[in-house]
Amino acid sequence: MDERDLMGIIESILFVSGDPVSARDISQILELDIRKVRKLIKKMIDCFHFERRGLQIIMVNDTYQLATRPEYSQYIEKYIGKKHTQNLTQASLETLAIIAYKQPITKAEIEAIRGVKSDYTINTLISRGFIREVDRMDTPGRPILYGTTEYFLKSFGLSSLDELPPLESK
Repeated sequence: MDERDLMGIIESILFVSGDPVSARDISQILELDIRKVRKLIKKMIDCFHFERRGLQIIMVNDTYQLATRPEYSQYIEKYIGKKHTQNLTQASLETLAIIAYKQPITKAEIEAIRGVKSDYTINTLISRGFIREVDRMDTPGRPILYGTTEYFLKSFGLSSLDELPPLESK
């Protein structure tokens, strides 16, 4: 099979999946070295971007997914109707930023930084899929440790937490 056929197969797999697909899974399906698969997907990403196609391939933690390009969102919304999603509140954004930069982190640590109770905000972020319980501390009471999810990364256009902007030091 030539490179174009392989890229067509990868695109088809990503299309029918709808969910992120790991490079490892694709390499097993195509019976190719994982480095070759990553190289092909990188080439596809560049091609989609150069051609300004309506779709893009996004990468999150070595998984790949087809998504619409954000610059075309207003037209997609016109076609399917305005989305009925609520924006995150300032409290949610603050809490999410604290978790993103300090994870894993407990509710008590979040509240110490924010200076206010955060039960409702944490529950909202969990229910919306931005954060999750990642572990429990090995201390009395075994407090929950929170961290961000892949949905958080995708929602903010990040491939990994390493892409978070650096914090300003005071």
